[in-house]
Amino acid sequence: MSNKKNIIMNFGNPPGLDDLQVMAEELLDNLPDELQDYVEDLAVILENFPDDTVKLDLNVEDDYDLLGYYSCAKQLSPGIKKKEAEGEDTLILYRRPILDLWAEEEMDLSSLVRQIMIEEIGSHFEFSDEDIEDMIEIHHQGLL
Repeated sequence: MSNKKNIIMNFGNPPGLDDLQVMAEELLDNLPDELQDYVEDLAVILENFPDDTVKLDLNVEDDYDLLGYYSCAKQLSPGIKKKEAEGEDTLILYRRPILDLWAEEEMDLSSLVRQIMIEEIGSHFEFSDEDIEDMIEIHHQGLL
């Protein structure tokens, strides 16, 4: 007998874009307090995979290597900022890479999406890796 836990899951259809969209919007309202001022006007959208422009800008070769991307309304591409914002900042989450990681990690999907959102937003606003990890850990503790 192995010490490895056996996890039984009921699989039907994997969550679709609309399902993850609803989940992400609900999670956005419950992110750590440290991020609330930064996400006030943030739009969250779901796509299956990053488009070629994003992959080129971020030097990503494999579609499954990118879970999310914070797109700044004031930025044309990394390093080039617009003088005036046209629209709102957007957090783009990539469904297929997220589902792939979810299958590998065997963790709660909403916890995984929350973690990805905290990491993407925290990284964009230059929070330290330690601060991001603390926000993830504290936020998870608050859910218990």
